[in-house]
Order: sequence, then structure tokens, then C-alpha cells
Amino acid sequence: MTQLAQIKAFTKPLIANLAKLGISNLQGLLLHLPLRYIDETHITAIRDLRMGDSAQVEGEIVHAEVSYKPRKALIARLEDASGQLTLRFLNFYPSQIAALKVGNQLRVYGEVRSGFFGYEMVHPSCKAVGQKTQVAETLTPVYPTVAGLTQPNLRKAVGIALALDQLPETLPASVYQNMRLPSFSASIHALHKPLPDADLQALENRSSPYWQRLAFDELLAQQLSMRKHYARRRSVSAPQFKLSKTLISALLKSLPFALTRAQQKVAMEIQQDLTQPHPMQRLLQGDVGSGKTIVACMAALQSIENGWQVALMAPTEILAEQHYRKMLTWLTPLNIQTAWLTGSQSKKEREAALSKIADGSAQFVVGTHALFQDAVKFKNLGLAIIDEQHRFGVHQRLALRQKGQPEPHQLMMSATPIPRTLSMSYYADLDVSVIDELPPGRTPIVTKLISDTRRDEVLQRVREACLQGNQAYWVCPLIEESEALQLTTANDTFALMQAEFPELKVGLIHGRMKPAEKQAVMAAFSAAELQLLVATTVIEVGVDVPNASLMVIEHAERMGLSQLHQLRGRVGRGATKSMCILLYQNKLSETARARLKVIYESNDGFQIAQADLHIRGPGELLGVRQSGVPMLKIADLERDVYLLEAAKAKADQLLQQYPQQVEQHLERWMSSAGDLVKV
Repeated sequence: MTQLAQIKAFTKPLIANLAKLGISNLQGLLLHLPLRYIDETHITAIRDLRMGDSAQVEGEIVHAEVSYKPRKALIARLEDASGQLTLRFLNFYPSQIAALKVGNQLRVYGEVRSGFFGYEMVHPSCKAVGQKTQVAETLTPVYPTVAGLTQPNLRKAVGIALALDQLPETLPASVYQNMRLPSFSASIHALHKPLPDADLQALENRSSPYWQRLAFDELLAQQLSMRKHYARRRSVSAPQFKLSKTLISALLKSLPFALTRAQQKVAMEIQQDLTQPHPMQRLLQGDVGSGKTIVACMAALQSIENGWQVALMAPTEILAEQHYRKMLTWLTPLNIQTAWLTGSQSKKEREAALSKIADGSAQFVVGTHALFQDAVKFKNLGLAIIDEQHRFGVHQRLALRQKGQPEPHQLMMSATPIPRTLSMSYYADLDVSVIDELPPGRTPIVTKLISDTRRDEVLQRVREACLQGNQAYWVCPLIEESEALQLTTANDTFALMQAEFPELKVGLIHGRMKPAEKQAVMAAFSAAELQLLVATTVIEVGVDVPNASLMVIEHAERMGLSQLHQLRGRVGRGATKSMCILLYQNKLSETARARLKVIYESNDGFQIAQADLHIRGPGELLGVRQSGVPMLKIADLERDVYLLEAAKAKADQLLQQYPQQVEQHLERWMSSAGDLVKV
């Protein structure tokens, strides 16, 4: 892989600026593709300009002045044989005033608008022209860039890379034959230097065959790396667990409910995985309230019955403690010792827990991030369960796996349903199980959209619900005041609710509280000692209070779809008819309107997740900021779903038949886009 520092034409300042874009080698530079294009291949006469079009015009400056009314602006008029065009600059430098001197010949490019004196361009690009100045032979690319790296310098750098012509095919031609895709070399040249007659719309919306070829190559690299990782995992040893003969059946007999068919199916998939000699890495996903925890408990019992320890890690202390209390209820009657480990414990409690974990007397350990710290030593960890796995980074998940020798099995759980394309792409190295039905007896949650102007009606509804013996949440997005967003704070809302409802017991919970304080508040709410809980989104996952039947979410227009769906799932967990009221500010943006329409019309987590993918893109759904997994740069999971399916279908065959070429393909795409393999 040729590094830019090896090429004389690349200066140290240029290399440093390209490094800011994550570009260090020729492949990375060639795959740094344009955002859009400018058509500078012909000159348009002023009389032929059309409103809203972007065009290139050439002529002579016949008037120039700095005007001070209604605001300071540099105004010039450009004239060709067919008419005049006004040029307007609201921010300008002395050098621009000199360039727009009367008599100068200029070529300008910009969007045509309607002005006081007819057509005008605001802040067009300008260049001086002489008799030998030629028009461009290809469309001019506009690249993503950083401060200090101009478009001309970036275009020059790409031009050098193209001239070196390091664009061989990495895979056999047969891979592309039925797909009618152009060569890699033709695609790179066509995207960096499109011919004047190229379909500009197809280039800019990335639907041209050249974009499709590169999108397919990128998706194929992702699939190949994921399948390699999957195969590598199967070559690693893990403890083999025999099927449970006593503990699981004892647990199921003690439950006041029966498992759904979906739970039974998924539980069998996991139990079979645990009998294998290689580590399980299974993602268990199910909508809010679908019953993932009991399935995870069954997997834990299989491990414990075979003499191995189990760890369950949750992202927040509230959720971790709720898991701990639930496990105590289920496991204590089975004589299974459960330990609790969290960062807020006293030194004495922590040391006692660490001792039980190390000597193996703690068979089931529940905790937060504290579980994977160096001081935690397991005697024989056989199964690691990670709840809300997307909230943990790659290295955190790996650190927990490394607590066991041989490598423990891993079960990841997510209540955020993952759209099919996201699962095929970023989770292609995992086995995925889906609990696709809710337990019987769950009452559907009625969702209402109500403008903030009707707040008094909402307050009255909260009062009625609480006085009838039910409980309610009032959710606020921020703790501290933000002038920019003008969001109501939890502290202010708590004070207002206390004043509004003197007859009710009102509690407050937010992320800045000490863990012991949060636990005390949640315990009081769970015990119905509090009737109304003012909360931030710390209650988004896992909180289970069956008597809570009403939720009000303030500034719902500011939240993502998955977050709204998660919050809404905190009610409707008992037999009482439940309601979620989404309070919104008027003057909604189009995106906010689209989000609220989806959440109002659907209770289906997968439909909502698909809509969220469309609105926000995969980064938010993956928790990519935490995980460190790089995003696809060229392919789009919605637009290119057929390319993703084709890449998935070819990956295993290529790994078997062309291992050497696969390595070349991965080197090209990994070195330019970052390592696509998830650990």
C-alpha cells in the first residue's frame, strides 16, 4: 500500500492536512470521493440564465462599488454581449475589491437569483481570464475537506494519484459479470473526473453504475471481514455445556407465567449454542417488554448447572440493580448465590463481592462497567451476558470476554430492534435471535400527541390517574438550562409539579444524582410510595413498574424515535390501560414531524427502527460513537439493499475459492476506511 510520504509530489503540509481527513495512502486518497460537482465545461450567455440554476458566465466588469445600505456589501456588474449580471458579496476582502476592478475580464460561477437589478449571483466563485484560458474538460468535483486544505489543492492531489494508476482489480471478473458493473479503474476515474455529458443527477444521488460498483466493493469488504471474524471465532475453544436437566425446569415451574412460543424458540437456539465447543456470540433482540431477561436467565442456569460462573453487565446502575433484584427472586429458591458489583459500593461491600467472585462461590454476578476492571477475577467465567450491548464500546465488551479461560460464551441483548439491513451489515459476524411477540395480557399503549399549549389538560390527566391509584412518569430531556434549546429542566419541573400537585407524592431522578439516591427513589416508586416520578431519560431502559400507567414526555420533538419507543415501553407493563402523551412545541421541523408521526402510528419496534434508520442513519442506532465501529462511507443501507444482499451471498464463496484475492480486496478497503471488523 503506497504511502503518500513516499511520493515526492506530496509536500509535508499537504500530507498533514490529508491526515486530518484520515488519508495517509494512495488508496485512501482515491477513495475520498466528491460530495457534488460543478459544471464549468461551458460558458452560459447572461440572457440564457435561468432562475435557480447554477451556471458559469464570462464577461467584463463594468461597475463596482462598496455599498453601505441596507448593509455593507461589495456590488459589481458583469457584462457580456447579451446583457448584465449583478455580483453581490456580503463578506469580502481588499483583494476581492481589486479583482472586481472595472475593465477586468472574469469568469464567475454561482447560483442565479432574482435581485433588485434583475438576475444576480451572491458570493460566486471568480477567476481572472485571459485569451488562453480554457474551459474545463470534465465536471469539477467538490470534496469533503478541512481548514487549510483548499479544493484546488485537493483536486491536484487526487489528479496525482489518478496519474499513478494504481487501480487494479482485486477480485476475479466473474464476481461482477452478472451485475453489469463497470471496472474499479473506470469507476474511480468517472467519479473524480466525470465527462461533460455525464448524468449529473445520477452522480450526485449516487445511483450511477460507478457509485454502485464502489458501494458493492465496500459492502463486500465488510461482509468478507465479518465472515472471517465469524470463522475465526469458531476455531477458538470454549466450555461445552450439557443441556440443563434440573435448574431450568425448576425455574419454569416457579414462574407465574408461561413462556411465549418466541421465547421458547430463542431459548432453544441459545441452549444449543452453549453445547458447542466454540464461543457463542449471539445477539438476542426483542421489543420493549418481550421477555428477554428470563431467556437470559435460562442460559445462565445451563452454565451454572455445568459448574461455570455467569456475569451480567448492564449500562446503568438503575438497570443493573433491577436485574440483580429480579435474579435474586428467581435464583435464591434454586440455592444459587448471586453477587452485586458496582462502582458506588463501599470498600467493604466491594471486597466481599470480589472475594466471592474469585473463589467461585458467587455463581451469578450482576454489575455495571465495574465488572471488567482489572481487580475483578473470576474463578471460571463461562457465560457473559451484556444488556443494551450497543451502549458499551468494543473494548469494554472484549474486556469482559477476556475474564474467562477458555473464552466464555457471550449473549448480547438489545431492546432496540435492529432493522434487517443493519443486522445483515454491521452484525453479520453474530448469530441473531429475535423475540417477535409480546407476552399475553400486555395492554396496548395508547399514544397521544398534544401541543404544549394544552399543558393544563395534561396536568389534569396526571392528577386523575394518580388519584385513581395509578402512577405516572413525567420525562424531561435535560437537567440544566440550555438557552439555545429552551428545554424545561428536570429540577424546575420537579418544583413545578410539587406546587401543582400538593396532594401527591412527587419524586425526582436524573443522571447527576448519586447512585444511592437514584436507587432509593426507584425503590420508593416501585413500592408505590411515590405517585409521580419526574425523570430524565435515565429511565429509558429496563425500569419495570407495572402500576405505572401514564407517561408524559416533554419536548418529544427533540428525541430520536428509538428513544421515544424505549421510554414509552416503561408503561403498559401491567393489566391497567396505559397511555403515553408526547408533548411538543409548535413550529415543528419536517424531521420532528416525521418522527412524531411514526411513533404515533406504530407500536411495532421493528417498523420504528426502520423509520429511525431512514431519518437518522445507522450511526445513531449502532451507538457508533461509543463502539468505535467505522461507518460505511459510500454504500447506503436503504438505497443499496440489493447490493448488500449480493455481497452477503458471495462472501463465503470468495473466502473458500479466492483467499489471496480476498486479502487484497480487504487491504484496499480496510486501509482506506478503517478496520470494519467488530471485536
